Order: sequence, then structure tokens, then C-alpha cells
Amino acid sequence: MELILQDTNEIHVLSEKVFNVSFNESLVHQTVVTYLARKRQGSKAQKSRSEVSGSGKKPWRQKGTGKARAGSLRSPIWRSGGVTFAAKPKKYILKINKKMYQGALKSIFSELIRQNRLFLFADFFLESPKTKILFKKLQSMNFKRVLIITDPIDQNLSYAARNLYYVCVLSVNAINPVSLISYDTILITISAIKKIEDMFQ
Repeated sequence: MELILQDTNEIHVLSEKVFNVSFNESLVHQTVVTYLARKRQGSKAQKSRSEVSGSGKKPWRQKGTGKARAGSLRSPIWRSGGVTFAAKPKKYILKINKKMYQGALKSIFSELIRQNRLFLFADFFLESPKTKILFKKLQSMNFKRVLIITDPIDQNLSYAARNLYYVCVLSVNAINPVSLISYDTILITISAIKKIEDMFQ
């Protein structure tokens, strides 16, 4: 598997085991679902009548007042009372083993190359942290929604990309299936490619 370096027009040979894998749609789907589920907080919490602060004393006597019967100030039908079926924190975490996760990423990378959405650069950095510089650079290459993968991350590039909502900069350790499939174009450096090959082989 070969890719042309966009800034030097040289040919770089990629690992067949990582970047020339058949697309496994079911595995990619399972990996994306698992990744999104693990990002859910599940921190919603409500108080039941036993957890709401308030006296346990009966508000008034059972008969003779003309009012409806009441046994507690913390009743769910009262204002500031407890919730009938109170929601509690929930774990949405799904599990997927390491080989399956890596297999899904290999499948995605291989498909990106087949769709001509992955572009290789010898290096990708900015001389100063200016959004205007990055914007003009991407515009000259006719790139729109872009994910830039570098290793290590150039701080000037990271600062310049913060004001562009359609541009994301990630290190190799931070790549994930959702980011890879969410952007139209992936820009990656040789150093990042080599690190990915070392991680996945």
C-alpha cells in the first residue's frame, strides 16, 4: 500500500496489515456504539420520598379537618416532595476487547484510503498560532471538514485550530472511531503513521 506525500510528492509505503484491511461494517458499528456509550455520564439522579429532607410527622389528624388525608410532607403528590420513581445514576458502559477495537480502526483507516479521504504529509505545523494562517493553508488545499493527526502535537497548530469548529487536531493516542468517520478529510503525518503501525502490528 502506497501513499503520495502531499508536500514533497514522494511515495511512502504503508503497512499492508494496518492500511489494507477489508471493511468490516458490523465491527465498526459495534465499536462506534461502544465508544459513544462509554462517553455517556449517566449521572441523572432524583430523590425518592425517603431521601427528601422533611419531617416524618403526620401534618394533621386523620379525620375532622375537612382536608384530604395526609401522612407525610414528603409525599410525591406534594410540592417539594419526593419523586415517585426516582431516577438513579446509571452505567452505560459497554465492553469491547482490544483486538476488536484495533481491528475496527484498521478497517476505518483502510476504507479512508480507498475513498481518497486520507492525505499524508511529511510534517504539518504552523510558524505562529494564528487561525488565519491555518485557514488559508487549508483553503489553498481545498479542505473543509478536517481532522489533523500529528505526533507530537504542534502547539501553534492546536491553538490556531481552536477557533475553527470544522477542524480538529488529535495526537495518535487520542484517535477514536467516531472522530475518524465524522470528518470528510484526514490529514496525517509520517511520524503519526509510524506510531500507528507500531501500535497495531
